[in-house]
Amino acid sequence: MTYFGVLTIFILPPLLALVALVPRDLWHRLFRRTGPVNWLAYAAVVLHVVIAVVYTTPWDNYLVANRVWWYDPELVTGITLGWVPIEEYTFFVVQSLLTGLWTLALLRSVFTAPENVAAGRNLRRTSALLVLGLWLVSVALLVSSWTPGRYLALILVWGLPPVLVQVWFGADILRAHWRLLALAISLPTLYLWLVDALAINSGTWTIDPAQTTGLKLWVLPIEEMLFFLITNVLLVFGVTLVLSPESQRRLRDLVTNFKRIDLPAKENGPAAT
Repeated sequence: MTYFGVLTIFILPPLLALVALVPRDLWHRLFRRTGPVNWLAYAAVVLHVVIAVVYTTPWDNYLVANRVWWYDPELVTGITLGWVPIEEYTFFVVQSLLTGLWTLALLRSVFTAPENVAAGRNLRRTSALLVLGLWLVSVALLVSSWTPGRYLALILVWGLPPVLVQVWFGADILRAHWRLLALAISLPTLYLWLVDALAINSGTWTIDPAQTTGLKLWVLPIEEMLFFLITNVLLVFGVTLVLSPESQRRLRDLVTNFKRIDLPAKENGPAAT
């Protein structure tokens, strides 16, 4: 099965369904010229598409360049940016749209109750420390000579820093939305596990057995399972935080406090000169 075949058969149909059903306010505005549009919701999804492409590109190029995974050259177009086929970049975009729009669908149709966040500075601090500790362990694993742990360590070293920022800023906000997070993360992750397993089984791409632990579910390495889990965590956490009223208030406070700190420094600068 070609790489674009995987995307067309398995990713495009649910994505098109979400595009048709979720942004109804946008379609009404464009075609009927009526009703308001929640532009922030779509900006949040598009922002995460951009971040996914920018942040993942150098990491994924490193994986392919070092043969952590590779693709069958007969099953791709042959167009590459760096070491990575154009199909992979397309996957970055469509996965981000799929998970982002699914999260919006749940926010608009299922989890519609007003936000009720119990502020928890200790929770944010503790969560950040736990993620930092796990990241340090993964760094130690990466620099060790244990080759079977390389792909696992690369995923964690790459994926945990954004999670660290997210929980430091809003672990208490995320806790308030735990039901949304559970459903928004689990369904796309399970579905992408299935798609990934089918693609691996058909030879579309291959994971280097020497650089993985060997733990599998059918043909799906546990490292691939972790990759799709952590990418969906990043997407759902990010969209949820951007759209949270408490998150927006907290960000305004941070900006205001930063300006208060920066202002005296600017005022003292000319005097010192």
